Amino acid sequence: MTENDLDPARVARAREAFASVPYAKLIGLELGEISRGEVSIHLEVRDELRQNQGVVHGGAVASLIDTAAAFAVLTQLELNERVTTTDLTIHYLRPMSAGRLTATARIVRGGRRLFVLSVEVTNDQQVPVASAVTSYIKLQ
Repeated sequence: MTENDLDPARVARAREAFASVPYAKLIGLELGEISRGEVSIHLEVRDELRQNQGVVHGGAVASLIDTAAAFAVLTQLELNERVTTTDLTIHYLRPMSAGRLTATARIVRGGRRLFVLSVEVTNDQQVPVASAVTSYIKLQ
């Protein structure tokens, strides 16, 4: 899927929203592809993201996952709707110490209030690094 599968106004909204997230800038997240119910976000590994054993901190990977999922949900929301994470389960599959991580979030089910998503994180060679399931609820 590509941005062409999504209303251009929603793509623009997602890109503008992403550009306005200070935390995403702080850790170095880059918005990738956007399509209906699916978003990819990238993170280049650098020293500031490593823990004392030299591998990427799990919190950085969790932030990548959570942000990708939030923006996948954003593609399905109306302008006045807001969501928040209700849970996040991550399976760390292998450590990363260099390269680029890519999180691809896909909506598995979108209901009236609750969204369930699957997120896969891969390295430069498309090898799985982490896998997650998360859900978001619309705020009232």
